[in-house]
Amino acid sequence: MAGEGSARATANGPEEALATGSGAPATEPVRSLERAIGGQVRTLRRSRDLSVADLANAARISTGMLSKIENGQISPSLSTLQSIAGALTVPMTTLFAAFDERRDCSYVRAGQGVVIERRGTKVGHVYQLLGAAVGGDVVVEPYLITLREDAAPYTGFQHAGTEFIYMLSGEVIYRHAEQTYHLKPGDSILFDSGALHGPETLVSSPMEYLSIIIYSRQNA
Repeated sequence: MAGEGSARATANGPEEALATGSGAPATEPVRSLERAIGGQVRTLRRSRDLSVADLANAARISTGMLSKIENGQISPSLSTLQSIAGALTVPMTTLFAAFDERRDCSYVRAGQGVVIERRGTKVGHVYQLLGAAVGGDVVVEPYLITLREDAAPYTGFQHAGTEFIYMLSGEVIYRHAEQTYHLKPGDSILFDSGALHGPETLVSSPMEYLSIIIYSRQNA
């Protein structure tokens, strides 16, 4: 018997999207459009070196309304968008340019990840970037990290966001803040990357692990 999360299907296809084990909320197309418009208005305003008050006055709307529009909190009327576009001296369609129903998808073939220069590269840590997203409020950087035979321990990594590590081969003692963790193949660790972290002891070669760094695009 199907579980509660299963989607029922008809001759024309599934009646609803298939559920997953994720706790992520369902997508909200309207909110996505509002956020896209708001982000575009903010980008155009800043490119013209205008304050929120400057643009609001030019568009003859309140600063409070403009702030809510830029933060995607309200659905502005077409007349309001026309006023904002006029104040920014752009066609109104420009305000919709950031919204695209196509979803980002990054595909990287095996062995073709882009090698990235990071601080760890200097001590024998090789970073291959496995994908990149160009939009959204959150930046996700998935790396395949290889510790070469000449690699040295380095626990001085520190950056905004959250990091997830999944050990693929070898063994390493990994430090995060005041704690250390003995990672073996199949082990994983998720942590606040604002604290100092990195491989403290290289136990067994070859060492390779997947590292996914997630942070707000505002911090990029």
